[in-house]
Amino acid sequence: MSQTPSPVVSRWLPILRDRLGARRDALDLAMGAGRHARAAVGHGFRLFGVDRDLDRVRLARTGALEHARLWVADLETATLPRDRFDLVICTNYLQRSIWPALRDAVRAGGFVIYETFTVAQLAHSTGPRSPDHLLRPGELRAAFDGWELCHDEECTAPAGVARLVARKRAAPS
Repeated sequence: MSQTPSPVVSRWLPILRDRLGARRDALDLAMGAGRHARAAVGHGFRLFGVDRDLDRVRLARTGALEHARLWVADLETATLPRDRFDLVICTNYLQRSIWPALRDAVRAGGFVIYETFTVAQLAHSTGPRSPDHLLRPGELRAAFDGWELCHDEECTAPAGVARLVARKRAAPS
């Protein structure tokens, strides 16, 4: 798997850093070996990362991530802290049941960068095949209904993916 950050993550990290100001706690969800975590640290974010694979977390804990707050947990059973992060990054991981907790983990005014495969990926010879791991058209956008959409696209080539950057609105006073 590539250790190069996703173009949507690379493009949006400096923009979100500037929009967030001093508040920069980021969570890389299902972080793998840390390609997006490293990019976030490079843009001044204080990094938290979680993955269920201990070996991948060990691989990540080097260089810029040596002192990051990384932990091993099964996201199907783990609990995310509420109102804790200014940014949550999630790529190539789809677990619909975690969406409410993911939304709750973002502080008001914080952001999510989400990118994963859609059913359009079935037209390609690689990637996930199970509907459990493929978004339906408009599904990612609907999962963040009520958030301010900063970037929203669904592509069919070179891969079938949905990409979303959204900001959690401040709670009404």
